[in-house]
Amino acid sequence: MYRVFEALDELVQNLEQAYGVPMTSNCMVPRNEMLALLDDLRNALPVEVDDAQDVLDKRDDIIRGAEDRAHEIVTSAQAEANDIVGRAQEEADHMLSDAENRAHVTVAKAEDEADRLVSTARRDSDDMVDRARSEAERLVASGNEQYQRSIDEGMAEQHRLVSEAEVVRRANEEAHRVVDAAHADSNRLRGECDQFVDDKLAEFEEALSATLRTVTRDRAALRRGAGVSGSGQASRGDYEN
Repeated sequence: MYRVFEALDELVQNLEQAYGVPMTSNCMVPRNEMLALLDDLRNALPVEVDDAQDVLDKRDDIIRGAEDRAHEIVTSAQAEANDIVGRAQEEADHMLSDAENRAHVTVAKAEDEADRLVSTARRDSDDMVDRARSEAERLVASGNEQYQRSIDEGMAEQHRLVSEAEVVRRANEEAHRVVDAAHADSNRLRGECDQFVDDKLAEFEEALSATLRTVTRDRAALRRGAGVSGSGQASRGDYEN
């Protein structure tokens, strides 16, 4: 590198000391000496400068090759990413389909159980209504029988005492008392029968309402756990429960 700077200094010195051409800015220099200095300068330049020039000459090819390589890397990465996304989407679709199938099975089982509970409740309610109706009919029949027996006894007593006025009057009073008592007993028995039927129907209504509330609550819990409206996926624990 020292010879490079020395040759450059000699070139500058020769140019400064050269004879000028009249009427121009040109000058006359010794050709052989200038060529010799240029040869020394070329020979003194380091190899790295020549290598750098080669790199500069091949810059476009290097940049183009780097761009092609970068494009290949980006294309490969995009293809791999698309493949990963595709596999992930397929796995997600499979998991979603499996979850939906399990949810449908769970809901179907819950609906079958609910139908069974409702059928059982209806059957039990029909049995209770039949028993209550039979008991009511028995009580009404018993009341009517007792009422008719009281009427018959009163009428028989009235006919027996009709021969004498006082006896007839007392008999009429007694007959009216017996008839009134019979009516009162009949009304009491009818009221007790109605109350009994109403109590049995109230018990049936309460049992049926409790059963329907249980069924509704269980179905709502199943819907929340299975995600049937589209909100989200059911967990493994929800399926097991």
